Amino acid sequence: MQQPRESQEIPPGCPAHGNVQMYGPSFGADPESHYAQLRHHGPSAPVDIAPGVQAELVTSYDAALYVLQNPSSFVRDSRRWNALNEGRVPADSPALPMMGYRPNALFSDGAAHARLRGAVTDSLATVNEHQLIRQTQQSAHYLISRFSTDIRGQAELMAEYAQPLPLLVFSDLFGCPPEIGDRVIAGISGIFEGTPGADEVLGGALTELIALKRRRPTADLTTRLMEHPAQLTDEEVLHQLVTLLSGGTAPLAAAIGTSSALYLGEDWQVGLPVEDAVSQTLWNYAPIANYAAHYPTHDVELGGRVVRANDPVLISFAAANTDPKLTEHREQLSAKAHLAFGAGPHACPAKDPAFMIAVTAVETLLNQLHDVELRVPFKSLTWAPSPWSRSLVTLPIRFTPRSVPQAAGSAGPAGSTAGPLSPQQTAAASPSHAGPSRTSTGAAPQPKGGLFSRFLAWTRGE
Repeated sequence: MQQPRESQEIPPGCPAHGNVQMYGPSFGADPESHYAQLRHHGPSAPVDIAPGVQAELVTSYDAALYVLQNPSSFVRDSRRWNALNEGRVPADSPALPMMGYRPNALFSDGAAHARLRGAVTDSLATVNEHQLIRQTQQSAHYLISRFSTDIRGQAELMAEYAQPLPLLVFSDLFGCPPEIGDRVIAGISGIFEGTPGADEVLGGALTELIALKRRRPTADLTTRLMEHPAQLTDEEVLHQLVTLLSGGTAPLAAAIGTSSALYLGEDWQVGLPVEDAVSQTLWNYAPIANYAAHYPTHDVELGGRVVRANDPVLISFAAANTDPKLTEHREQLSAKAHLAFGAGPHACPAKDPAFMIAVTAVETLLNQLHDVELRVPFKSLTWAPSPWSRSLVTLPIRFTPRSVPQAAGSAGPAGSTAGPLSPQQTAAASPSHAGPSRTSTGAAPQPKGGLFSRFLAWTRGE
């Protein structure tokens, strides 16, 4: 029988605790020490991923690839999960929303997975690269306009920029009208924040969106999923949209925040491109840190340890990327050899668009706020204590505030093209917009509605 755990954290490797705890403030502050402790046990080790929830965590790069690329022995359908089926997982466990079964490509295998994933990848392939850059730039310009005239010359970049930016881009890609987009953003944000009823808000908004696209199809990602030859049902379309939102927005926010912090940090080498900061983030601060539960179809041996069939095996993308055996010869590896986007049949289908969005978001920030800098050293920043993601809690910045608010549709302040503007942005750049924003007299009047409604109104110059 599993012994009860004390509520307070016990340090990794303490003899009073058989498993390393992968949650709480000490883990968030120093996950690498936890991974180092786990590596003493071999390529994988048992951990508590949440209170009362045990899993085998793979920390070796080679072992992670073996699991990810071996779908005949390791499947993703969490309905196999022994402890869950035996009633040993607390009903209110924070592991359940992350590991519990959903009818989407992420938790499917074989032919069912191929069908759902094919619809997703084919639909994503129709997204125009230049259009995506413009959408990202426009969202970035809007968000920057909301804080750039603050007389204090200060902002909190995670809450005011990194987190809302992917939400705006995805709502646009999905073809949301204003009111539905507001509820999609409120729903997915609420799920990540643990807000009661957020699931229902998101589900209701996406159900309305799908019904709307059935009546009036348009050139957007939702319509393409619905019109795909795989003939997804409305429920299947809904679950694939939820997967894209949950797998795309929070990790992208983490990547944008960390990449910005690295580029502005005291140890960054001046002259290196933004792409290097994003790549370094993916290697050393994998936004999805520990995830991708697999279930062995039979008892398997991992580095001398036997893992029972249907016991969860999680991949530590963060630990695998920083595996000491790998870093010895990482210079010889491709810059894209990291596992931040996974590998094998379940690798992220949107890795190239995600990289492009992150780079564009950071470049636009630097182009718009030329003297932006961190208000605290990079090493003093606080990280979220979640086992699932590696994300900054806050990212305080300072800059010279814009003295005169721009009207929507203007070309931007003098010199706004200075800074690390990429060739792609030069070719695809949209006008630098700025709408109602904070000034020395307080918040300017905002259009009614939520974030997406206000963004769309701003794009129309309202």
